[in-house]
Amino acid sequence: MTGATLEELRKAKLLGPLEEHGARALCRIGGDERPSVLLAAAIAVRQVGLGHVCVNLHALAAGQPLVAEDGVTTHDVAWPEATRWIDELRVSPVVGHPRDEQRRPLVLDEAGRLYLRRYHEHERHLAEALRARAAAIEPASDERVLDEVLSRLFPPPSGRAGVATNSLPDRSRRQGAEPVARQLSLGLDLDPQPDEQRDAARKAATHRLCVISGGPGTGKTSTVVKILALLVEQRAHAGLRPPRVLLLAPTGKAAVRLTEAIRRAKADVACSDEVRAAIPEEASTIHRALGSIGGSGTRFRHDAAHPLRADVVLVDEASMVDLALMARLVRAVPDEARLILLGDKDQLASVEAGAVLGELCSLGDQAARGEAASSEAAASPEAAALTASIAELTRSYRYEPGSGIAALAGAINRGDAARALKILADPAFGDVERSDPEPGAALSERLRADALDAGRVYLAPRSGKERLAALERFRVLCAHRLGPHGVVTANAEIETLFADAHLIDRRIGPTYDGRPIIVTRNDYQLQLFNGDVGTIVEERGKRLACFVASGGQERHYSPARLPPHETVFAMTIHKSQGSEFDHVAVLLGDRSSPLLTRELLYTAVTRARRKVTLYATETVLADAIARRTERGSGLRDKLQGVH
Repeated sequence: MTGATLEELRKAKLLGPLEEHGARALCRIGGDERPSVLLAAAIAVRQVGLGHVCVNLHALAAGQPLVAEDGVTTHDVAWPEATRWIDELRVSPVVGHPRDEQRRPLVLDEAGRLYLRRYHEHERHLAEALRARAAAIEPASDERVLDEVLSRLFPPPSGRAGVATNSLPDRSRRQGAEPVARQLSLGLDLDPQPDEQRDAARKAATHRLCVISGGPGTGKTSTVVKILALLVEQRAHAGLRPPRVLLLAPTGKAAVRLTEAIRRAKADVACSDEVRAAIPEEASTIHRALGSIGGSGTRFRHDAAHPLRADVVLVDEASMVDLALMARLVRAVPDEARLILLGDKDQLASVEAGAVLGELCSLGDQAARGEAASSEAAASPEAAALTASIAELTRSYRYEPGSGIAALAGAINRGDAARALKILADPAFGDVERSDPEPGAALSERLRADALDAGRVYLAPRSGKERLAALERFRVLCAHRLGPHGVVTANAEIETLFADAHLIDRRIGPTYDGRPIIVTRNDYQLQLFNGDVGTIVEERGKRLACFVASGGQERHYSPARLPPHETVFAMTIHKSQGSEFDHVAVLLGDRSSPLLTRELLYTAVTRARRKVTLYATETVLADAIARRTERGSGLRDKLQGVH
């Protein structure tokens, strides 16, 4: 491109009509429609749609590439020179300063980050609330009781040691359990490790904010159940009633999984029956708990003036919670309540704007390296308290020491592409493999065979609940939505495959028996939320959409009443967060893309319980492992008190 104008951005498919219209409306209302201001407003609107909270004008002007609608094509744009551009924006009536009381449509901070005002306010309010909550230390009323209960709930480890997901050995191993001598010869550490779970529980018991991050199988749910038991016992010792606990998750599917996991984990907690009975089981979506007003996704009954009725608010899969929703949730948590955020910092960030959990946990990583963003941040007692409230679980107990999935996930997290490719090529790791993608088609012959085998199991006559359970045995995960290896193409090819095999009858239309569907927009009246998965079932001559509630019971809806939804034989990796499948087939394709990142690949691989098949060239995989996800944001600075 020879110059940066709205028209050129639109022609390159870097700017959609709604984004352009939004930018023009902002500038018209603000009274400044100069090209440089229009351009900045348009990019600020566009970047929010791609998950960024703001746009860094210095990085943009320095050559940061933009990705087109297909998620693959990148463009180098001739932006205005950064200093001149920022100077023009600072004097514009459309643009305000972070400390201005005037509510101008855009906000430009000292670092050259340009925000839509509402996102700057979300970021500022969230940072202030989290800093204040972290500073509210609550010493245990009786340290002796706290230590006694912690020792009972978290006894010294015995038996097989867990595997640190960030320190797996680099030598190939046989899959499955191995003798101790064999594990020692491979460098696996069998010595007792510091009890990360106990440390996390102590933080939760003595802080009003606790952030717990851990990968698959690190015991996040079991740790949280023990934390709840600890809080119940602490209050009982002080003569108080059990705490009112809200268990929350960002999607209906994640809420169901949290409910099921807590029910299973409760049975193994070393506590009395009375304490066990006081541990809640039913999880809800965040939207449902906040109480949508009139079906809105931005207006809720509960806020700072009308807080939630809770002593403890626990949020699972917190990496999926975007900035706006997290800000609204934290605002509604009572000041005296505990807030526990649980998730995996290495997973993809939320689909919507923001990466709250990742930025919070980056403070802990920074402290571990002995770094600080500035002397102002290092001197801030609130920042120090915030860092002290963060706990990380690194030892995974899900996979055996010889697990290829665990080894591959560890190599990806370390950015070690050479090691990852060796693991995929090593027959000793039978649970992970790589296959070249089919040029110009989503499904290779091998993938067609796997999909057909899984489809025959899923589509066998059975109840909706049984079908949805069978659907979790195999899933195709796509990095892109569009393109030859995107989710739209993959779903179409799988439907054709199943129709040719007479497993489905597409002549009926989109309500054919057995069609799996995923909700793409929240519906507060029906209590169906973005990411919920259901299936079409035929009962007594009627076709209904079946979903499973958090309590395990089936819910049926007329397909005509459903919110927007789509077929989900294949799904994007983003949509797969919070889910697990026995076998995942991951389509990355044969072309590198800025959207293919280390976090995306790690998220895809860790969705698998038993097997991962990656359909990608070696070059595409290596490029993805080397590339980190970067989201425009100023939250980390604000959390540290840097403005």
